[in-house]
Amino acid sequence: MVSRKVVIKNPTGLHLRPAGILCKEAMQYKSLITFSFRGNTANAKSVLSVLGACVKCGDEIEFVCEGEDEEDALHALVKAIESGLGE
Repeated sequence: MVSRKVVIKNPTGLHLRPAGILCKEAMQYKSLITFSFRGNTANAKSVLSVLGACVKCGDEIEFVCEGEDEEDALHALVKAIESGLGE
């Protein structure tokens, strides 16, 4: 299991478009990928779960990846968040 905290840079937070991009990225990996925010855990492979977390710009989330490709998955997701998820 690996984990890392990252700050959301998107001006509008994780609304539908960036949430979809995040999920699409997460689904490329076999590992279980979740993130924690305000005491709740969301499945990064589920758009509804990501949207339900209500993550806004400037919020810090902690990704947790567990599985055979956990290192690659964590690196890719952090990179996607830091690049602004296409926005």
